[in-house]
Amino acid sequence: MDWPALALSLKLGFWTCAVLLPLAILLARWLATTASPSKPWIEALVMLPLVLPPTVIGYYLLVGLGQTSWLGRALATLTGGDILFSFKGLLIASLLVNIPFAVQPMQRAFEAIKPNIREAAWVSGLSRWDTFRRIEWPLAWPGVASALALVLAHTMGEFGVLLLVGGSIPGETRTLSISIYDRLQAFRNDEAAIMSAALLVLSFVALTVVHLTARRRPHA
Repeated sequence: MDWPALALSLKLGFWTCAVLLPLAILLARWLATTASPSKPWIEALVMLPLVLPPTVIGYYLLVGLGQTSWLGRALATLTGGDILFSFKGLLIASLLVNIPFAVQPMQRAFEAIKPNIREAAWVSGLSRWDTFRRIEWPLAWPGVASALALVLAHTMGEFGVLLLVGGSIPGETRTLSISIYDRLQAFRNDEAAIMSAALLVLSFVALTVVHLTARRRPHA
């Protein structure tokens, strides 16, 4: 088992969940409640990472985050170092490819809350924040938990985009999935089998959490 790679994957999964959680909640709730004509376009953008090949996403990240682009230079100045082939680059790539896994379950959870429940809360004198905190959050939290489980599982198993953006630097960008690839390239099949089994178990546990929380979702 490549323990540093496992630790890096867990670290990446934690920070991906932590950064995406507030952003995905805001976006998912807005998509669930808005009647804006731009909604279908934004939903299409949210789903885009699901259908684009990893090579396409990785290419645009390499171009956009490199020193030849203004964005890459600006981020390098702000963070004090190059973005590509670093943990910061891995995190940006992970955030991008996990947007649909974070937003979709949360959006469905907020959509399940009937509008008259919110209206009744407002009529009763609750502010929008109190309505969210005391009514919407308790009803939507299973969708949020499902989203976090999916994001963690997908982050642990992501390969193509992370390899293009981060390479395979031990202790810096070599995640567990990339380590499996390296072991296979070196014909160290026994080690690859052990790490693959670990990812299989983690993914199975995450999907079990998703289904358990979906069964417990209250009906508004």
